[in-house]
Amino acid sequence: MTELRERASRIRLVIFDVDGVLTDGSLYLGDDGQEYKAFNSRDGHGMVLLRESGIRLAVITGRNSNVVQMRMESLGVSDIFQGYRHKLPAYEQLKQVHGLTDDQVAYVGDDIIDLPVMRRVGLAIAVADADPRVRELAHWRTTAPGGRGAAREACEFILDAQGHLEPLLASYA
Repeated sequence: MTELRERASRIRLVIFDVDGVLTDGSLYLGDDGQEYKAFNSRDGHGMVLLRESGIRLAVITGRNSNVVQMRMESLGVSDIFQGYRHKLPAYEQLKQVHGLTDDQVAYVGDDIIDLPVMRRVGLAIAVADADPRVRELAHWRTTAPGGRGAAREACEFILDAQGHLEPLLASYA
């Protein structure tokens, strides 16, 4: 656990997949073709806490969705990469733009599309209901499933490893 906390203490950017991580993976389609997604508000607040502690946030998702753009903007996420079936180019761009190394980046994923980036980052996190190959590769796994508190759990783990969690929680007392 000490090595894991050391990995988390170095993180300066957390990248989230969307479907299956920030949502439960369900896709809701209306008769008009409109796509709907359900996001967990506590997951969102965890992301805000990370951002307020100085950690950058990004999403890289294989799908394109207006609702993802709107939700991420409402959380203050400025690095939003949609339609990236191959996620490594977006990952490399994020590292270059922000001047980061692999060990300063965490990635939260759930499916095989996430594996190439997860192999590179300093802290690879799988949600509890991730594909078995993703869980096996991950440095750490949440106990909550995607879209149901997994992102919040990952955020709090990193905040705690960096000594930010308790002061943040105390500000709500």
